[in-house]
Amino acid sequence: MYLLGLGIALLLMKYLEFGPVAEWSWWVVLAPFALAAAWWAWADFSGYTRRKAVEKMDQKKRDRLDKQREALGIKTGRRR
Repeated sequence: MYLLGLGIALLLMKYLEFGPVAEWSWWVVLAPFALAAAWWAWADFSGYTRRKAVEKMDQKKRDRLDKQREALGIKTGRRR
C-alpha cells in the first residue's frame, strides 16, 4: 500500500511539474506501481495474504471468546 501511495504522489508531482520530480524519467515515476503489482503477486502466490486473513479471524475469535468469558465471570488467564 505504501508503494501505491508513493506512486500516486510521484505521478501527481510529475504531472503538475512540481519540484525535481518534473525532470525525472517517466520510468522512474511509474516504477512504484510495478513494484506494488509485483508485491501483490508475490503475496498471493506465497500465501502471505491468506495467512494474514486467517490470523485476523483467529484474533477476532479469541477476543470474542474472552469477552464472553468475562461476561460469565470466568478469568481469562491466557497462556502464551
